[in-house]
Amino acid sequence: MDTRSFLRFFFLTLCIAVALLFTWAHLPYGPPYASDLLDCSTNSAWCSSKNRLQSKPPSPTRRLRDHASDTPHHPLDPLTLPEITAVRSILSSHALFASSSSHALHSVELQEPDKSLMLRWHHGDPLFPRKATVVARVDDMSHVLTVDLTTREVTVEDTASHSGYPTMTLEEMTAATWVPLMNADFNRTIVQRGVDLTDLACLPLSTGWYGKVEEKRRLIKVQCYSTKDTVNFYMRPIEGLTVLVDLDTKQVLEISDKGGSIPIPKAANTDYRYSAQKPNQVLKLLKPISIEQPNGRSFTVEDDHLVKWANWEFHLKPDARAGVIVSQAKVRDPNTGEFRDVMYKGFTSELFVPYMDPTDAWYFKTYMDAGEYGFGLQAMSLDPLNDCPRNAYYMDGVFAAADGTPYVRSNMVCVFESYAGDIAWRHTECPITGMQIREVRPKVTLVVRMAASVANYDYIIDWEFQTDGLIRVKVGLSGILMVKGTSYENVNQVSSPENLHGTLLSENVIGVIHDHYVTFYLDMDVDGSDNSFLKVNLQREQNSPNESPRKSYLKATKTVAKTEKDAQVKLKLYDPSEFHVINPTKKTRVGNPVGYKLVPGGTAASLLDLDDPPQKRGAFTNNQIWVTPYNRSEQWAGGLLVCQSQGEDTLAVWSDRDRPIENKDIVLWYTLGFHHIPCQEDFPIMPTVSSSFDLKPVNFFESNPILRTPPNVETDLPVCVAAASA
Repeated sequence: MDTRSFLRFFFLTLCIAVALLFTWAHLPYGPPYASDLLDCSTNSAWCSSKNRLQSKPPSPTRRLRDHASDTPHHPLDPLTLPEITAVRSILSSHALFASSSSHALHSVELQEPDKSLMLRWHHGDPLFPRKATVVARVDDMSHVLTVDLTTREVTVEDTASHSGYPTMTLEEMTAATWVPLMNADFNRTIVQRGVDLTDLACLPLSTGWYGKVEEKRRLIKVQCYSTKDTVNFYMRPIEGLTVLVDLDTKQVLEISDKGGSIPIPKAANTDYRYSAQKPNQVLKLLKPISIEQPNGRSFTVEDDHLVKWANWEFHLKPDARAGVIVSQAKVRDPNTGEFRDVMYKGFTSELFVPYMDPTDAWYFKTYMDAGEYGFGLQAMSLDPLNDCPRNAYYMDGVFAAADGTPYVRSNMVCVFESYAGDIAWRHTECPITGMQIREVRPKVTLVVRMAASVANYDYIIDWEFQTDGLIRVKVGLSGILMVKGTSYENVNQVSSPENLHGTLLSENVIGVIHDHYVTFYLDMDVDGSDNSFLKVNLQREQNSPNESPRKSYLKATKTVAKTEKDAQVKLKLYDPSEFHVINPTKKTRVGNPVGYKLVPGGTAASLLDLDDPPQKRGAFTNNQIWVTPYNRSEQWAGGLLVCQSQGEDTLAVWSDRDRPIENKDIVLWYTLGFHHIPCQEDFPIMPTVSSSFDLKPVNFFESNPILRTPPNVETDLPVCVAAASA
């Protein structure tokens, strides 16, 4: 490639990268704009209520300079921009780094104070000494370090004894995609496939682990696509071409080309942007809709991270690996007025996404999006009015680049109140009683949202809080399928459809079958830290002939899990159970132990062989539920160092130690699962598919905790007249 072509290619790739990182496009359902939505604060001609919105929300976007003076107010607040800068300065003068020929910081995060200290800390108390945990690569060795920001002392905690490597940095992933272009054989292959080098877009794909030949080398595989005539290059794969790259040396180790006879799919009908749709194809299905709050928000965010809403209070922060972390969630008791502990810490611990195609270009695609790519690092800026409603509050992520320089991911998290017309509780008395009673309460919830765009796929994570004490965790899947090129244009040409390993979505395009597993870490502290895991199993009991006209009934049998293996649960439809986290030392008025129950959802389970290398690494999906004793070093279900790990440091390994968990500080783990057999409706971009699970009070309150909440009345809400009627 000559210099001119290379520069042209560089500029085009840069433009595509910027477009993908900082824009979100939609199908021909036109996205709402601010001018579409009624603002009751400024357009009084359209609103007949005396109650107006107090002010328009501030502009959500903040820049680097806006965080230059940030200071922590809470021991769990994330590292601030000045603190990350200080970490960089301290490490630069440390002997390990000063004498190195090369180094990179793969993770720079707050080292949270010991939980025992946090449980005694109250607002207004002095902060504990601030420390950072750093995972670094120095001269091709992994290190875990603690940096004390007060004393400037650096402690080497671990010289990564595990098999895996740290989360990849954005810089090295970008660099890896350029490596093939320095290889003449690769460039010739691209040209032979009929692709102009200036139309090339390449992706860095984690390799998993498949044997000793891969040991002692950090590897990544690169596959490429054609961007010609579409921004949706994912639909135009250069099938069968895979480049193995050494991440440390930036060298091509191997080029595999087994798809020379497979055409590159056409670009027609793949562009998903609203601006790219033809005017006569745009679907105006809905009139604009917005939820107005005439008296303003009902929640506050104090000191940037402490969220207070209705009867809830919790700490919230963005995280480079987990995305968002919810800590110290407490709910107010309606009888005592006191806040009670529910959950000490909750977050997305790991994602496991295995594709079901055993061929050379696909078998290794078994991604762990948190540990390999950084779920929070892939969280893109949210789009006001589309990702989040007008009433949202936005929170930025402040992270460290590979050289330690801080940067801001603006609008990474949003918090908003949601009303979807749901009902919190109701009852209408039937006419035969003669009572004219109709009592209904609307359900308004508080939502914490982030969206991670891990290359082609988009994950929407919602933490939803309800006034009845319930926490709902919801996962939405959208974005673009990872597809396979094929010579087939119609299913009539396929003699053995099962060998497609997926669905023919369009001419020359196969959507490959795959799974998604999202494992959550839930450190429940129900009215305190010493909890137990209670299984309530529903069993059929048979009646004797003379006992009752009924032949059978269901009986609830309660069993407290003594050890970790007792709490390993595979969900079964015909062996139903409830799963409670209880505090056996705290009882209700009538003697029931207070608790919260896990209400499962999204219950797809892995069908892979337990000895399959990807499943060894993803063994945390062998069960849907696990319970472990609290251990601050056991937070990442796939292990601390996930890239090319062999599965020796996973949740499954910890749990098999079978430690005691009765009346202990315990952690509940739950995995949401999705089997995805693609269909044509997923082309060229997927409508969102969602599932959720609940953490629901069970004998936690003495009675319905929202019994005394008032209903809405007409004077509470503005009446906004449609434009055509004004």
